[in-house]
Amino acid sequence: MLEARLEQASILKKVVDAIKDLVQDCNFDCNDSGIALQAMDNSHVALVSMMLKADGFSPYRCDRNIALGVNLTSLTKVLRAAQNEDILTLKAEDAPDSLNLTFESSENDRISEYDLKLMDIDQEHLGIPETEYAATISMPAAEFRRICTDLLAMSESVTIDASKDGVKFASTGDIGNGAVTLRSHQNVDKPELNIDIELSEPVSLTFSLKYLVNFCKASALSSQVKICLSSEVPLLVEYSIQGTSWLRFYLAPKIGDEE
Repeated sequence: MLEARLEQASILKKVVDAIKDLVQDCNFDCNDSGIALQAMDNSHVALVSMMLKADGFSPYRCDRNIALGVNLTSLTKVLRAAQNEDILTLKAEDAPDSLNLTFESSENDRISEYDLKLMDIDQEHLGIPETEYAATISMPAAEFRRICTDLLAMSESVTIDASKDGVKFASTGDIGNGAVTLRSHQNVDKPELNIDIELSEPVSLTFSLKYLVNFCKASALSSQVKICLSSEVPLLVEYSIQGTSWLRFYLAPKIGDEE
């Protein structure tokens, strides 16, 4: 059976909020190393990958591999019943037809319990190859969200250009064009504001802003975001979750003049 206890229900709430507009139904794959998720969006342009490591739960028990087929809209409705500071416990049998969620409030001894019906989802697993990226940019998640949102007002796509001069986000649309350039920046007092650019070779790729703005919903999980670019491979946008766990988004670049 599975038993996984999170000290803060807000972690799972933020993860589900970040992906529910991209993915409707998905499997939470549970094994002894943690709870993983991998799913494509409906148009097969973006891939979501998540890993909540076992050491992020206390306690964590998973006797055998279990796939929990969940409708994320339904899970969102159940998670609304949890306060952010509640302790969340997930429980499921070995061949489950439902997922048990318990929310405990330490403040007023309230315990809420819900059973969510599970679905049988046939999902193929895509092997995500290890990639040595030409450019890796670590930057404040709020800054990335602001840039993507502002440029979406100009155009549907953005060109991300990483070079020795920094990283430039540029978009051109019917009403005009806009660009934001960032350079490496270290803030000793506020490390969450650091901008770190690692570059092995210059790279310039164009992506759909609609998807990037969607990925930015995960900025509630982490103060920093990591953006990895290489020619001819999908963009990687990664948010760390409490230490070693993570939520990753992959997005195929636009080719030529496609919109």
